[in-house]
Amino acid sequence: MEKPSKVRVAVVGATGYTGAELLRLMHGHPGIEVTTIAGHGKAGQPVASVLPSFHGVIRGEVAAVDLDQIARTADAAFCGLPHGASQAIVRSLRERGLTVFDLSADFRLRDLAVYREWYGEHTAPELVEQAVYGLCEIEHDAISKADLIAVPGCYPTASALAIAPLVKHARIDLDSIIVDAKSGASGAGRGLSESTHFAQVSEGMRAYKVGALHRHLPEIEQTLSRIAGRDVRITFTPHLVPMIRGILATVYAKQTSSFTAAEATEIARAMYEGSPSVTVLDPGINPDTQWVRGSNRCFVSYAVDKRTGRVIAQAAIDNLVKGASGQALQCFNLRFGFPEGQGLEAVGMFP
Repeated sequence: MEKPSKVRVAVVGATGYTGAELLRLMHGHPGIEVTTIAGHGKAGQPVASVLPSFHGVIRGEVAAVDLDQIARTADAAFCGLPHGASQAIVRSLRERGLTVFDLSADFRLRDLAVYREWYGEHTAPELVEQAVYGLCEIEHDAISKADLIAVPGCYPTASALAIAPLVKHARIDLDSIIVDAKSGASGAGRGLSESTHFAQVSEGMRAYKVGALHRHLPEIEQTLSRIAGRDVRITFTPHLVPMIRGILATVYAKQTSSFTAAEATEIARAMYEGSPSVTVLDPGINPDTQWVRGSNRCFVSYAVDKRTGRVIAQAAIDNLVKGASGQALQCFNLRFGFPEGQGLEAVGMFP
């Protein structure tokens, strides 16, 4: 499509971690004009008081969510609302003709029965079929034509990008996939929680929602099933580690026939050729979350355990950038005709 000079954008739910990250990234995007910064709980407060990193950069107050006003002043909206809260607002924004990028889980799952099992009732089911899953490396063409993009979750992004090339080329046993993933505390959001405050997180590491209890499980399975062309079931164990940002997903699977780490690397490089975000590392180099911190990059690598016939795929991302807001902006670029990596060129903040 023809690229506009500027796209007017509203950020709804702008005062959480993903909203703040969206505003940070948009500040460096030459094709975006942010016209509305809206939120429920912080409406009326100065933006710089709620998001102190924007002192001297953004003036004015957090606006109340006025959908008619947003429709008059914006062409697209990013919704950084909690799961369940997006449905009515997304419906209203779509009825008013806006292109919507939703960062909640409300439109990610295609099967409403699966959604109800994990999240409860859906109040805008007619929009689920219209939504395109926003994993750019997999759904590139569909995103460029969509008016409702469901931005993927952080664990599903890292997990899928690690193992997708081997699923696509039928190089692994689809019934053997195990995802072991670690995340920083920002993945739990900005709200206060006993399990995520400093004293509970620092100096320790723990698994949580073990045994097919994490809501990102069906999302990972949906992506891998779509690539494989058949149902895929995995074992998924998330862990909370004492850092703020980052996800490291380590994925184990049995080989269908023997191949080397170098062969897996070449398969992945062919699949991700041209991606501004995914870099496939040479065998023997293991991704580190520190290398991607603050960036929209994803580092992937492969190793093979010859004794057991298993491949080990790894992916490191920043959960707030490639795992949320940066991915949303990458989808925006595809949808509005900008270079896919526009505004997302920064490398990780090392160390």
